[in-house]
Order: sequence, then C-alpha cells, then structure tokens
Amino acid sequence: MERYARALVRWRWVVLVVWAVIGVVAAVRAPATPGLLNIRGGSARETEASRTERLLHDRFARPIGEFFAVTLEGPSRFDAGPSREVLDSLLAALSRRPYVRGLVSYPATGDTTFLSRDRRATFVLVAIDLENGDSAGAYVPPTRETVRHTLARLPNAAQYQARVTGRAPLDLDVRNVVAEDSTRGEKALLPLTLMILVLVFGALVAAMLPLVVGVLAIAVSLTIIGLLTSVTPMSIFVLNMTTMIGLGVGIDYSLLVVTRFREELGRGLRREEAAVTTMVTAGSAVITSGLTVVVGFGALLFTPLIETRSVGIGGLIVVAIAVLLSISLLPALLAVLGREIDRPRWLARRLTWYHAPQVWEKWARTLARHPVQAMVYGGVALAILTLPLFWIRIGLPSRHWWPAGTEAGQGLDALSRMGVTGYVQPIRMLVEVPEGRSAVQAASLRGLRTLSDSLRADPRVREVRSVVDLEPNTSLLAYSVLYSDMESARAQYPSFVDAYLSDDRRLALLDVIPADTTSLTSMMELVKKARHLGGAELRGTRGMRVMVGGYTASALDFQTDLLERFPLLVALILGATAVMLAIAFRSVLVPLKAIIMNTLSVSATFGLIVLVFQFGIGSQVFGLTGPTSAIFVVIPVLVFAVVFGLSMDYEVFLLSRIKEAYDRTGRNTAATMEGLSATASVITSAALIMILVFGVFAFARVLPMQMLGFGLAVAVLLDATVIRMVLVPAFMQAMGRWNWWPGGRRPDRRSGRPELTGGVTERADQAGHFDQL
Repeated sequence: MERYARALVRWRWVVLVVWAVIGVVAAVRAPATPGLLNIRGGSARETEASRTERLLHDRFARPIGEFFAVTLEGPSRFDAGPSREVLDSLLAALSRRPYVRGLVSYPATGDTTFLSRDRRATFVLVAIDLENGDSAGAYVPPTRETVRHTLARLPNAAQYQARVTGRAPLDLDVRNVVAEDSTRGEKALLPLTLMILVLVFGALVAAMLPLVVGVLAIAVSLTIIGLLTSVTPMSIFVLNMTTMIGLGVGIDYSLLVVTRFREELGRGLRREEAAVTTMVTAGSAVITSGLTVVVGFGALLFTPLIETRSVGIGGLIVVAIAVLLSISLLPALLAVLGREIDRPRWLARRLTWYHAPQVWEKWARTLARHPVQAMVYGGVALAILTLPLFWIRIGLPSRHWWPAGTEAGQGLDALSRMGVTGYVQPIRMLVEVPEGRSAVQAASLRGLRTLSDSLRADPRVREVRSVVDLEPNTSLLAYSVLYSDMESARAQYPSFVDAYLSDDRRLALLDVIPADTTSLTSMMELVKKARHLGGAELRGTRGMRVMVGGYTASALDFQTDLLERFPLLVALILGATAVMLAIAFRSVLVPLKAIIMNTLSVSATFGLIVLVFQFGIGSQVFGLTGPTSAIFVVIPVLVFAVVFGLSMDYEVFLLSRIKEAYDRTGRNTAATMEGLSATASVITSAALIMILVFGVFAFARVLPMQMLGFGLAVAVLLDATVIRMVLVPAFMQAMGRWNWWPGGRRPDRRSGRPELTGGVTERADQAGHFDQL
C-alpha cells in the first residue's frame, strides 16, 4: 500500500485529469439511465404465472393479455346522448392505433359493468399487441396523447376527464416518480449534508471533498449501469439505491480519509507524507470496509429476481467506484491542497466545541468500568425492538402500493368509485384439457363450471368471466348447443370467444375478478386458493391441467422464489463476512462478535419496519393513512444484505483504530478506549449523514422505497449508537486479550517495538491506561 500511495502522490495531477474526464463523460451519460431501466421486474426464471402469460400470447387469437384501462367521466349519461357520442369518438380514435388488438367497452358488449351507477362514468379496456410485457410502457404515451387529442377536438371537452391506467401505465408512472424522487432527494440532501460536513470539519474546503466523491460516485455508477442495460435487465429499484448508497458510502469513506489526513498534518507531517500515511492507515481501512460491504451486494446476485439482482449489481458498482475514488482521487486532491484544506480558518475556531473529546473520553471510561452492564442494557433494548418481527407478514401491501397523484393512480381511483378496480388486475386461470379433447365439449364445460362456481362462492370474488359465464343463469346444455357451432358462437360473441378460448380449443381462460374490498394482500391468498382448486379432484376436472397467472400470481411466484433463496443468501453473507474479518484482524472472536452484533441490529430494524408499516404505528409521519398489513418480500432481503454490508463500515473504522492502538501498546483496555474516543466523532458524523441520506427516501412516493429508506436509516442509527458505541466496545473490554487470539499483536513499525503474543498482561488499571493516551 505504501508503494502505491507514493506513486499516487507523485502522479497526482495525472490522476486528477483522468477523473475530470471521467466526470464529464458521466455527467453527460448518467441522465439517460432512468429511461433504460426495467419497470416490471419479476423472476429471472419461468414461473407458473409467466408460463400462463406466454400461453395466452401464443395460443389465443385475440388474447386480452396486456391491456390499458381508459376511464372517462362526464356531465351526463354515457349510454345515450352527447356523452355517448364522446365515448364513440374516443373508441373510434383508439381502434385506429396500430398496436391496439381490440377494445372491450359498454357499446361493444352492452354490459352495464362498464358503467357507473349514475351512468356518468365508464371505462374501456384496450388490448395491446406486443412482444413482451415491459415493452407495453412504450405505448402508454401515444395512448394518452390520442385520448387527450380526441377530447380536445370535441365540444365541451373541459367537462370530460379521461385517464389511462392499467399495469403498464402504473409501472411507467412509478418509474417517473422514482426518477423525480431521486432528483428531488439529491437536491435536498446536498445542502444539508454540506452543513453537517462543515460542522464536522470546521472548514468549507474539507467539507466539499466528500460531496465531490459522493456525487461523482453516483454519476459514474449510473453511467455504468446504463451501459449494462444492453446486456442484462436492470430494475428501476437500482436508481434510488444507487443514489442512497453512492452518497452515503462515498461520504463515509471520504470522511474517514480526510479526518485521518488532518490528523497527520496536525502531527507536523508535510502534505505529501501526510497523504501517504493516510493511505497506509485510513486507505487500508476503506479497502477492507469496501470488501465487506460488497459481500452483501454480491450475495444478491444469487437471488432469482431482476429487482434484487439489479440492486446487487448496482451496489457492487457504486461501492467499488466509491472505494476507488477514496483511494485515488481523494488522496490526490489532499496532496495538492495540503493545509489549504482547513480554510477558512476562522470557521474552525468557532466550531471547536463539536470536536471536544471530553464527552467521548468520559463515555469510554464508563464503558470500561461497567462492560457487562452495558451489554445487558444494550441487548435488552434491541430485544424489545425486535419483538414485532415475530408477527411479520410477507406479501403485497394492502394499501399505498401505487403512488397517488399520477394519472394512472387517479385512473385507479376513478375505477374504485365505479366499483370495478378488480377488472384491471384479475387472477387469470388457464385450464388445459387433455389432447384429443376440446374445452367446449360437454364434459369439459362441466369441469369449467365447477371451477367457476367454486371461485365465485368466495366472498373475495366479485365475478368470474369464462366461456361458461357469458350470460347469467345459462345452463350447461345451452352452452353445449352454443359451442357445437363455433362459427355461430364467434359471430354472436366475436371478441369474447377469441379472448377466452384458444385457437386449438384445448385452452380455456377464467378471469377471476376480485371484489373491491379485496386488497392485494388478500388477493395473494386468493391465488393460493385458486391453485389449490386447480390441483384438487373436483367434479369434471379429471385430466385437466390448471395454471394461475396475473399480476398477483406473479408476485406470489417471485416471493416464493426469493424466500427459498434467502437462507443461502444469509449463509453466504455471514460466512464471507466472518472470513474477511478473521483475515483482516487475525482473530477468531472479532468476526463472531461482528456477526452476532449485526444480526441483533438487523433483527431490531426488521421489528421497527413491521411496527411502523405493517401495524401502521407512526406511519402517518411518512404520509401513509394506515397499516400496510404486509411487508413486500424484497424489503427484508435488501435490508439484510445492505445493512450487513454497510454496518461493516463502522465495524472496520472502530476496530482498525483499536487494533492500531493495541499493536502499539499491547494493552487491550487502553486500546479499546483510545479507539472509541478517536472514532466516536467520525462514526457519529458519518452515521448522521447516512441517516439523512436514507431518511429522505423514507418520504418518497413509492412504498417499497419508503420501507427501504426507513429500514436503512433505522439500521444505521442503531448500528452507530447501540452497537458501535455501546455493545462492541463493552464486549471488547470484557473479552480482554482474547479479542486478538490467535493473531496476537503486530509489530509497531513506527516505534520499532517487537511483536508480542496475545498473552500480554495488562497490569495497570483502566483509568490509568486512559491517562497514558
């Protein structure tokens, strides 16, 4: 490391020019990345839901697979008069779009389901012809433009309100909201972060350096992620995560490096030597910390979901860039600036109170005298916070899943007022009869009717649509007669038959429309019931194969996949973290302690997420109107992986200074107190910035980002206070020299003292040790 540091200082101007060029390229390319990100996500492997969707697309003549819902509200009834003419004009304009496969509406079907009770609101289902689900988002803007342009040409256009909603419009609006929240978060964070950094350093120049590293880490990472989208799908989730992790980790590492550089200048070293020494000490800690952080993100690559894999890839990139900036650009800048980093000097004099060590020294003495009591109190506090975790419910949240205030969200509200929200996201059951049979034979129709009746009996179901549910109170005999002449059936129900019966007549579709009172959380249970019925031996269903798809079924499938991989993820993170810490500190006890402490921190974080979001206690602070009833499955996985990695920042910062002092003195108690008092201010300041960065996203408009931002902010708060300031130093005090077994003590290169073993006897009392620091 010393050889690298000296070469870096020697070629510092070249390093600065290279990073300046990279920064300019990133500033140009990064803004285009949000538009390249995958909106839909889902499982990377084929699931039952994706197989259902594929069969619908491949084997049905006019499938209503991907569709938009256009809501229309006006001053008069849409079944006659001027409003009917407006509706007809809108239908004619939409039918002329080349990507529209078909339209389902009140004029086409005569079904009053498409009208509100007062007939002053209606909706139209627009079936889209496309190759893959994610490409549906490309047709949302032209559809919205068609609707607006058509209404604008009609008389009294201002009296009508039309909105385009559905899965693709909702996904597109989510992407736009995520991008807006990311930009808004950055603008809010930068001045607040600068204020904290000025308070920490007491100098404006020093405060600007971590911001430069953090912002540049975000821009470069987003540029690389944008390039990767041509190779692998990258989820929209990665956008906010890159901002959070890049700014938080970049500033964290810079804070450590700049603080150590100023310490070395304070010892009288010249700027070049101070930069070299800083790289040998703080630079090594940054590399170790970065390696431990990427363990969590790397483990996400083994998950089956596009969302979690994307975050894993994005996390690896942004942490790697932040480490690279901290050990190349930042030392080069420090070697150039030297003591100019402390300007303006009058500011430092006014902020000396913040850096007074007396508070931390007193705290260190207290822990040294009562380590066991400190561990008990800290452990009890974390145990209490963990309690709600035992009632966690994994699933789609019952409310606030889609962001309010968007056109698609307002369209959902309009559908809700009509009582037909379930039509936008039905549960889709695909029934395949054995080869040689037809789905419209009498025996097959009997099985379809049995399935339909069993589902309709559930109070969570509003309606079932299928080839045996065309008209109410129609007998199976009447359907048998109808389908005996398929040409006549198609002539009588042209759109319906082609949408619910495959070309070869072996596949029949049942659309299960949930009641308006059925939340997304309850719909997941309804999917489980539908799959159970499909696998049961019901009357007339022998030999039939049933597959269940749709939005909720897709969510259930990838939830199952992710939970199956979660134990492997945990094992990888714990194992890799233990090995890396054991190698870095040559200790058995240090990695075991780190795993236990981090597990306590993550468990308490999960408990608070359940308390605030699932139970709704205090959720009003984040703009929610009630409990979500469930936690999205991605949140615990991401929180565990990210928190376990980020918490190693403070673990390495603290233990590096304790080990450095131990190698110099051979006294564990004194070394622990010195390490705590030397790093407490840095850890507290870094944690405050990280909490601010994550906390801003707890107020985002997309619920998963709110959960994630809140969870990460709480985790950092607990880690930097209860864990690093109480439990870790108390544990180190209690364990004494066993902390460093079997590695013992390294030789102090600066003093030339010989290496001692782990059996060093600490003869002086704890207070006496501290007085020698």
